[in-house]
Amino acid sequence: MKDVLIRLGSDFLSTIVFLVIYLATDNVVLATSVAIAGAIAQVIHARVKGRELGFMTWASLALVIVLGTVTILTRDPRFVLAKPSIAHFAIGAIMLKRGWMLRYMPQIAVDTIPDYITIAGYAWAALMFVLGAGTIAVALTGDLKLWAFYVSFVAIGAKVLAFAIQYVAFRLLITGRIRAARVAAGT
Repeated sequence: MKDVLIRLGSDFLSTIVFLVIYLATDNVVLATSVAIAGAIAQVIHARVKGRELGFMTWASLALVIVLGTVTILTRDPRFVLAKPSIAHFAIGAIMLKRGWMLRYMPQIAVDTIPDYITIAGYAWAALMFVLGAGTIAVALTGDLKLWAFYVSFVAIGAKVLAFAIQYVAFRLLITGRIRAARVAAGT
């Protein structure tokens, strides 16, 4: 669970930086500039540490730079506010690949409940699309406080809740199937 929260924080670091600075200063140009610099620094740090950067990291950096630049030029925060929705849609599209979750699961889960893992993968894709649409809807209002609440609590909270529900459900399913197999073998 800790690894998931760290990855979520890392994936949305530029959004979090933007939000914190904007709420503290009410200056969209400053907040956007620091968010862009933070995203670039995050990539540089990962490269210096020798981490391999995937397509999504580079795509996210490009979105931060492009949408951030448009935000700075227009002084309209809605452009940078839309960035998380694009990431949600892209991730959701990737999650539509059948069985994508299997490689992230412990072997006991893969061996015991592969059908449920596949279903959960599609549920995660649906969640990403819903959160992306919600982010756009909230960004279009131009209400930064509403957007901040949505991105900080609703979007992240929905993912954490979905992860917790999945964890409990998978544990119950695995335990149930193992017990059933033992009973069948003993009978």
